[in-house]
Amino acid sequence: MQATLLVFLGGGLGAALRHAVNLGVGRVLGTAFPWHTLVINIAGSLAMGLFAGWLAMRAQAPWSQATRLFLTTGVCGGFTTFSAFSLDAVLLWERGAAALAGVYVAASVVLSILGLVAGLALIRSLS
Repeated sequence: MQATLLVFLGGGLGAALRHAVNLGVGRVLGTAFPWHTLVINIAGSLAMGLFAGWLAMRAQAPWSQATRLFLTTGVCGGFTTFSAFSLDAVLLWERGAAALAGVYVAASVVLSILGLVAGLALIRSLS
């Protein structure tokens, strides 16, 4: 139950940060191009790299699984799931599974876009 609460709290914080960045980037760079999403995905991936690297290499015993859940699954996941996608792709690459990493990246992008198109088509067909 504690783990779920930590993810819940971190996710809320991450989602609030995403909303703030969305608004700020939209004001500064405009909305004709999805700069807000690009900035969020890059910033979230940077944060995930910082958190995952720090937790794996620098953190001592008090920095537990609870901290990892709060920061990575919660805050980063609430900010953007692209950070988790980026971490998974890099971990595959670092493990020497470059081809699998490529398949994962291509499948994630293509199938996610197809899923969105299918969802839109389904809803449009019902109206």
